[in-house]
Amino acid sequence: MARSKSCETPESAVAGGGAGVPAAPGGGRPLIITEDPVLLDDLLRLCAAAGAEPHVRHGVAEQDGAGGPAGASDPGSAGVGWESAPLVLVGDDAAGRVRGAPRRTGVFLVGRDLDDPLVWQRAVEIGAEEVLRLPDAESLLVDRIADVVEGAGRPALAVGVIGGAGGAGASTLACALAVRAARAGERTILIDGDPLGGGMDVLLGGESAEGLRWPDFAASRGRVGAGALEESLPELHALRVLSWDRGDRVVVPPAAMRSVVAAARRRGGVVVVDLPRRVDEAVAEVLAQLDLVLMVVPGELRSVAAAGRVAAGVRMVARDVRVVVRGRCPGGLDPEAVAGLLGAPLAGEVPVEVGLPGRVAEGEPPGAQGRGALARFCDGFWQRALGPSQGVPA
Repeated sequence: MARSKSCETPESAVAGGGAGVPAAPGGGRPLIITEDPVLLDDLLRLCAAAGAEPHVRHGVAEQDGAGGPAGASDPGSAGVGWESAPLVLVGDDAAGRVRGAPRRTGVFLVGRDLDDPLVWQRAVEIGAEEVLRLPDAESLLVDRIADVVEGAGRPALAVGVIGGAGGAGASTLACALAVRAARAGERTILIDGDPLGGGMDVLLGGESAEGLRWPDFAASRGRVGAGALEESLPELHALRVLSWDRGDRVVVPPAAMRSVVAAARRRGGVVVVDLPRRVDEAVAEVLAQLDLVLMVVPGELRSVAAAGRVAAGVRMVARDVRVVVRGRCPGGLDPEAVAGLLGAPLAGEVPVEVGLPGRVAEGEPPGAQGRGALARFCDGFWQRALGPSQGVPA
C-alpha cells in the first residue's frame, strides 16, 4: 500500500466492523514509526478501529538537532512529533532508529516476532512502557489508542433500574432519572436494555427521532468509539437515548452489549440503564458494568415475593442492589419493611404521581415537572450520588 504521513479518518469507530458509526474527531493523534509495510497496515487498521487518525513517520534513520528522531519537529506535521504526540507506536524494525531520543511516557514497542530474545533490551533502550506483540495484543492496543483519542478520564456513574414485579414502574423511574440528570447539566445517556418494554424513545416522545437503535449495534465487536456512539444516538430532552426500533430483533449478542455499555461510560457523566426482569447472558454483561442497581418494588407482599426472585438473579452479578418502594397500597408494607424482607438497603420511596400517565401520553416525559414527587426523588438521588467522590453513599 502507499505510505503517507497520515491516514484518512475511518468511517467506522467499531472495532472489527459493526454498526457503521462515523468516527468522532479525536482528542489526539498517535505517531507511528515503522518501515515494515505489513506492520504498518496492522497499526493503521487498529487505529481505524479506535477512531484515530495517526501520523506516520518512515525515514527516521538520522537524528534531528534536538536529539529526537528526524522529522519530530517537521513544521508540516501540524506539530506532532516524538515529543508532542500523545502516543508513539514504534515498530520493532525501527527501534534502532529512535535510540537516543528524549525519554517520554506513552511509547510502545510493537512487533510480531515472539521469539526475539533481544526485544526487551531494545524496549529499555528507547524507554518503551510496554512491548506489544501482534496479534495477541491487538485488543489492548486498540484500547490504548482509543484512550488517547477520546481522552481517558473518570467513567460515568452507571445506574441500572429494574422492576421487582411486573408494572412496578422501573422504566418510568429510569426515564425520570435520566431527564433530571440531563437537566442538572450532566452528560447523560439512557440505555433501553429491555427489548420487550415498548421503547424508551417512545416514553420520551421521540420514536421517530433520527439516530441509531440497538439492532444497528448487534454486530459490534471489540471496542466501540465513545464519541461516535454518543453522536449517533437520538438526542431527546438534552440526553442521548439508545432504544429499540419497531422491528423484530429482540436479542443483542453479549459481546455487543458489553462494548456499547462500556463506550457509553467512557466519557463520564451519567448512564442510566432500564433493565428487563430476566437475567440472561447479555443482561449479565450490563450488570457487571453498573455501579448501582435500583430495584423498584410496590409496597405489597405479592410484589415483594416476586422481587425476591429477581433480586436473587441480579445479586449474582451486580455489586450493589438497593430498593426503591413505589407507592403504598392501603394496608401494605412500609418501605423499611420491604427493604428488610428483600435484604437490601432502602434507596427511598417514590409516591404515585397523580396525572403522570396523562402527561406522558401527551408527550411529556417522566420527571419533566420539577415539583413532582418523581422529580424530587430523582434530584435527591443525584445530589447524593454525584457528590465530590462521584460515588453513591452507603
